[in-house]
Amino acid sequence: MTDTVQIDRMSYGSAGVGRLPDGKTVFVEGAAPGDVVEVTLREEKPRFARGTVARVVEPSPVRVDSPCTAGCGGCPWAHLSYDAQLAAKRANVVNALVRVGHLDGERAEAVVASCVPSKREWGYRNKLELACGADAAGRLVLGMRPEGGSQVVPLDACPLANRLIERSPKALRGALRFLAGADDLGIFRVGVRGSLRTKDVEVALWTAPGPFPRAAAAKMLGSACKSTSLVRVVAEPGRARKVKKVEALAGKGCWEEELAGCRFLTSAPSFFQVNTAQAEKLVELVREGLSLSAGAYVADLYAGGGTFSVPLALAGADVVAVESAGSSVRDLRRNAERAGVDIEVVGGDAARELPELGELDALVVDPPRAGLAAGVVDSIAAAAPARVAYVSCDPQTWARDVALFEQAGYRLARATPVDLFPQTYHVEVVSIFTRDER
Repeated sequence: MTDTVQIDRMSYGSAGVGRLPDGKTVFVEGAAPGDVVEVTLREEKPRFARGTVARVVEPSPVRVDSPCTAGCGGCPWAHLSYDAQLAAKRANVVNALVRVGHLDGERAEAVVASCVPSKREWGYRNKLELACGADAAGRLVLGMRPEGGSQVVPLDACPLANRLIERSPKALRGALRFLAGADDLGIFRVGVRGSLRTKDVEVALWTAPGPFPRAAAAKMLGSACKSTSLVRVVAEPGRARKVKKVEALAGKGCWEEELAGCRFLTSAPSFFQVNTAQAEKLVELVREGLSLSAGAYVADLYAGGGTFSVPLALAGADVVAVESAGSSVRDLRRNAERAGVDIEVVGGDAARELPELGELDALVVDPPRAGLAAGVVDSIAAAAPARVAYVSCDPQTWARDVALFEQAGYRLARATPVDLFPQTYHVEVVSIFTRDER
């Protein structure tokens, strides 16, 4: 049984949103805003339903043909025109501010800027994370696990990845099959990073602890991907991925990228933004939003390898950077030294370390998807920075924290969505808060 539905907007997710004939909200996979579609329901709850497109009755003007046919779920908005993607991302940020942050709709519309487009709509990713599985014959496959799925969808290439690593899945699959032979090498994930600016390519083999043919891997995989670095990350499989050690098998042992006029060395377990050109926009918006004078005392929480710390220090700020991941702390110290800047690096949890930093002129936070930990907003308010730059990769948790900031005496001055992830629903937001002096 199907229902005919008009699609009104995109959710913060892969689905379009419409209403069933009885008025119930329905989330429809594969739909575009403006579509009229026949929907096959696959889940019905008291307040909403989920379904898939059985047939497009009237296609939306923003519907386009996707160049990707892999079916791995990695580009769920590829059937939308790029302008429609940008509009939907901004609308989702506004919607989060209203529904989660409890801002007035008129104010939310006024404070959120247009979404900053990516120069590259495809071929922008500097990193692929490939899951490992097995085909019907028991041979290793590399690919992606669709959201909520357990099976690995094999990939030969990924059009979201830049040209240096776009075809790496097929090349690495052949090399790893030959390397393994009949043995299980314990590889559960393969990371590939490629820089169009430095031409560095790193392959990271994530394996369970145990014996590993290091020399053979160095020889075989180096030629398969023309890598400048090959490392083995020894970790426990699973969501936590607790890293035990990193072994350099060949080459530099790290990956180098250029961003905002700086060179950054990044270790395999460490985080680095996947869209380098758009990450520069984040840095630019943070610097502009903080309006720092020379010698300003600035804290950078969740600092990673120094994406914000290093450019801020180069601009003349006195920076203290807080980061909990050991590999990122080492990268940050090394990147600061290479850039010739003096940054105080604190290895520890942001919530615990922040109260020890004293009064601040300004602060940058770039937390993980879960947003700020409990109590962090109050600790920020106690440190009394005149301005706070909050960079977020999840509009929902960010909007929750916006409400906390406004309760703590800070006002959201502006929020700028930046599209680091074309063809997906994900969006970064750079927001600037000012201390309310009333």
